[in-house]
Amino acid sequence: MDRTTTGAAVTAQASPAAAGPADGATTGATAPRTTAEAGARGDPDPLRTAAARVLHGNWTGASTVPSRELYPHQWSWDSAFIAIGLRHLSPLRAQLELETLLRAQWADGRVPHIVFNPSVPLDAYFPSPDFWRSATAGRAAGAPGGVQTSGIVQPPVHALAAWLVHLADPGLSRARSFLARLHPRLAAWHRFLLHRRDLGGAGLAAVVHPWEQGMDNSPCWDAPLSRVPPARPRTFRRADLDHGCPRDRPTDLDYGRYVRLATDYRDRGYGAADRGPHEHRGDFAVEDPAFNALLIASEHALARITGELGVAATARHERAERLTRVLVERLWDPAFGIFRCRDLRAGPADGAPVAERGITGLVPLLLPGLPGDVVTALVRTACGPHFELGGRTRLVPSHDLLSPAFDARRYWRGPAWINTNWLVERGLRLHGERARADALRTALLDVATASGFSEYVDPYTGSGFGTRGFSWSAALALDLHLDADHASAHHTAGAGRSERARHD
Repeated sequence: MDRTTTGAAVTAQASPAAAGPADGATTGATAPRTTAEAGARGDPDPLRTAAARVLHGNWTGASTVPSRELYPHQWSWDSAFIAIGLRHLSPLRAQLELETLLRAQWADGRVPHIVFNPSVPLDAYFPSPDFWRSATAGRAAGAPGGVQTSGIVQPPVHALAAWLVHLADPGLSRARSFLARLHPRLAAWHRFLLHRRDLGGAGLAAVVHPWEQGMDNSPCWDAPLSRVPPARPRTFRRADLDHGCPRDRPTDLDYGRYVRLATDYRDRGYGAADRGPHEHRGDFAVEDPAFNALLIASEHALARITGELGVAATARHERAERLTRVLVERLWDPAFGIFRCRDLRAGPADGAPVAERGITGLVPLLLPGLPGDVVTALVRTACGPHFELGGRTRLVPSHDLLSPAFDARRYWRGPAWINTNWLVERGLRLHGERARADALRTALLDVATASGFSEYVDPYTGSGFGTRGFSWSAALALDLHLDADHASAHHTAGAGRSERARHD
């Protein structure tokens, strides 16, 4: 379905204001652009006003772009995080955000990592729709015919986002049958990951491109990417360097390898012929801790959605608990004190751990079923010399401070990101580390606002890099600001025994 048509159809069901400013947002040339400006004008809640302005400015009428200049389309996990923040301003618009994304779902269940806006010129972003060729190259995998998308995926935060959006206004959600309409799409999305992407045969989902994991140029990918021959430089043009400083972006060599992987995956029909473990023929296949932790958290959330719809949720809770055990058995490294990525194309038949510590290995803190000794070790690692939570860093860096590959400025090789810190804060609070969670929450809000809701920041100083007015930075800061108790029993990513009894 064409995104313009989708937006019109969805908005028609809602109030006339659905495509306008979120509740409380300000518009016009004189509206404050930063929290400092809003505060100087006597705004009683300058953070809310400034964040709402960012989210309104990036709203297209049916969804929210991460950034008007650098990322002018809809991104999958961005929209999930954006919806989590939008629920505090307009639960309706938060619902529309997820509905628009899931209308671009492929028939095999995958949710593409980009849904392209047809009104944006092709040269505004690369890889553009004419590179991905979803309608033709993805036909066998069930790509939709009326909208152009990419052919890879991103981390599955969507069921968690849908559940939190429902909780923001259950009456509106039920009146619009929000969960009833999203449930089959979310279930199909999880089936795709649990069956078609179980490339290691152990039950975990694998990513076949660094862009799928979301932390694009993390040093965790250096070894798996080293076997990938890069695309020739003159065969593509990087549009990101038109808006971002080359010093802060992935290198040309890394980008050439990303293009090669995406080209090969496209030319194989986006895995349409892959049916089970070990069948993916690409050079890159990695089991990642954060990707699978978010899948497990969303599986818990999908169980709650199932319970809300009046269906027993026991099987989904049990699946989430089983996947947690597999995650620990397969990716936990007690010697490193962190979860490590597994490169399925290296070492013995079942792959080998990657010798890097990334923030991806801390994200499983958000899971309720982790063994106590694992939680203790993860907190120790987060607060120790590798990440310095509560120490020299203001926010948790994206990569190991002691690694030779650490770079405080270059994209995911060291800078701190609001979304990963939001996940770590959530995990700390879930496991009773309230003082540390409170301190991280305060630092997140200070850095997000002082940096103008930057895309990412220097973990030591909080100085902003990338684009300013980044949507998920504004949305998640808003969530932390307006929902200080967001990790209470009915909001957590997982479900305790008492919660299971109530929903089953």
